[in-house]
Amino acid sequence: MPDPSTYRPPPGSIPVEPGVYRFSDPHGRVIYVGKAKSLRSRLTSYFADISGLHPRTRQMVTTAAKVEWTVVNTEVEALQLEYNWIKEYDPRFNVRYRDDKSYPVLAVTLNEEYPRLSVYRGPRRKGVRYFGPYSHAWAIRETLDLLTRVFPARTCSGGVFKRHNQIGRPCLLGYIDKCSAPCVGRVSADEHRRIVEDFCDFLSGRTDRFARELEHKMIAAAEELDFERAARLRDDLSALRRAMEKQAVVLGDGTDADVVAFADDELEAAVQVFHVRGGRVRGQRGWIVEKASEPDELEGGVEAQLVAQFLTQFYGEQAELGGASDSGGDEAANPVPREVLVPRLPDDADELAEWLSGLRGSRVVLRVPQRGDKKALAETVHRNAKEALQQHKLKRAGDFNARSAALQSIQDALGLAEAPLRIECVDISHVQGTDVVASLVVFEDGLPRKSDYRHYGIKEAAGDGRSDDVASIAEVTRRRFWRHVQDRAQPEDFSAEGKSRKFAYPPNLFVVDGGAPQVNAAAAVLTELGVTDVAVIGLAKRLEEIWVPGEPDPVIMPRNSEGLYLLQRVRDEAHRFAITYHRSKRSKRMTASVLDAVPGLGEHRRKALVTHFGSVARLKKASVEEITSVPGIGPATAAAVLEALGVTVADPPAVDSVGSAPSEIPVSDDDIAQRAAR
Repeated sequence: MPDPSTYRPPPGSIPVEPGVYRFSDPHGRVIYVGKAKSLRSRLTSYFADISGLHPRTRQMVTTAAKVEWTVVNTEVEALQLEYNWIKEYDPRFNVRYRDDKSYPVLAVTLNEEYPRLSVYRGPRRKGVRYFGPYSHAWAIRETLDLLTRVFPARTCSGGVFKRHNQIGRPCLLGYIDKCSAPCVGRVSADEHRRIVEDFCDFLSGRTDRFARELEHKMIAAAEELDFERAARLRDDLSALRRAMEKQAVVLGDGTDADVVAFADDELEAAVQVFHVRGGRVRGQRGWIVEKASEPDELEGGVEAQLVAQFLTQFYGEQAELGGASDSGGDEAANPVPREVLVPRLPDDADELAEWLSGLRGSRVVLRVPQRGDKKALAETVHRNAKEALQQHKLKRAGDFNARSAALQSIQDALGLAEAPLRIECVDISHVQGTDVVASLVVFEDGLPRKSDYRHYGIKEAAGDGRSDDVASIAEVTRRRFWRHVQDRAQPEDFSAEGKSRKFAYPPNLFVVDGGAPQVNAAAAVLTELGVTDVAVIGLAKRLEEIWVPGEPDPVIMPRNSEGLYLLQRVRDEAHRFAITYHRSKRSKRMTASVLDAVPGLGEHRRKALVTHFGSVARLKKASVEEITSVPGIGPATAAAVLEALGVTVADPPAVDSVGSAPSEIPVSDDDIAQRAAR
């Protein structure tokens, strides 16, 4: 464990100006990023008596091996640089405001000829309007189900739209009047776009106009004794009002604000945000984060520090996501609101407000609500945060204890110096030595870290059966740890270039799927590369035995051991990930191999066939005439394709000396030229 005194900067070498600093571990991985008004004052406090530090801070300084800093001119520049470094290095000791799920939004693709309404997760795209976020995808679908009665816009995918355009019949939604069916020309592109724009106007808050229009139409239809149309309009009006009720007005002055609240205990904090646009609550988000306290806490306390960290990370990411979107001048579409209501102002509130204003492009007010409706809403958000923290503690208590017991059990059974907080596992998948692939999965603190998963195509697998697995395990181990060795040899260059740090440090435990031969092969590669700080084991499927390199007998863990359960989960996850990749690779090879046997069918025309029909199964059901509709495919080639797929062709077309079909079968000049060339 590094001693902070070994890397403490010399007295007087730290500048007193504002800046941003970063701590790195012995492998060169950045583990913490912070900012300070005075770098000397802040960094000096890290090297005081470690017994007086916050537990998480104490763990950070004893994990680090180096500290670096960058001086900036203003605190606003420090905010921006701190955000950029946190995003680039993903430090493990920084509080990370990440959802345990991806919040969906309602996307309207205004950049298409026939705009589509859909549930969407992911980065924002140019030319697309977004509404939300919503807590659940079903909430968007429920909203669409209500509003497509009044605004019958397209909700189908591009493939479905194209298919119904080809067959000339609308889908079910078109028949029940929940889609205006632009795919079959029931409405023009301009008419459909007007429907979509009305839908966007309604969700943007301009709701009263549509309700009044429907009510006037309903009354007019009743006066004309068209009671059937009046009943439909009545149902549409009811659906519109139900949708309006789901976006209840909470602030009557058309407020555009985010209301943030925190609830915390000694170790964790819950964060809740209500997004209010046009006076209505449009979305809600929540996070649970580990608390981290600076050696010299901000004047406002831990809550003020949480506020500052949250605003920097959350709105920095939101501005990047929303930067590519086309808001069309709509205030509700801007990811940074005009006003941010927080429970406590941090020390650098003025600098934060200036930074947020730069992200938004206009003035942003950062303040604490004191009375009235905004104060009442802030209390509601705080109650939600307290409830979220309570539910999280109840849910995670058992899981955390079980994971801790599992890691401790593995440490004791294998005689490790410390608990294996990071476990990596390799599995090989193939069919009789063909299409050999490997997967590498990562578990940190007993939980899967899917962003670090990798799969490999094996190049050196040869031989038969068992030797394939051994050679494959050796290759994957070499490829995984070669990068680590290179990074360790040149940590300075690695840090300066800002390369990916996903595998900049080794696991505590490396697990291979197999017995003694596989684990010995992996251990031999690590020895060859000079990696000595990684424990290697093999987990055999038959009796769940744990093999250690060089040991004649396996380690047997109790069947009810939490540690064995964890190792099984890691191994099974690696197997699942490998099988998924192997199936995709095998299906591509099998598709290509079936058509490879057709004489005269080159790579481009094979690809054209599969693209046109979508799959080999659909190609088998096609007729010769349908296949010849693909450019470059003639009747003789079409018949050969069907025969290769096992389909009997009743009267295969004859081919003359230049490769053309008889005159009664139409053949293009291009087909004749291509066959003549062959």
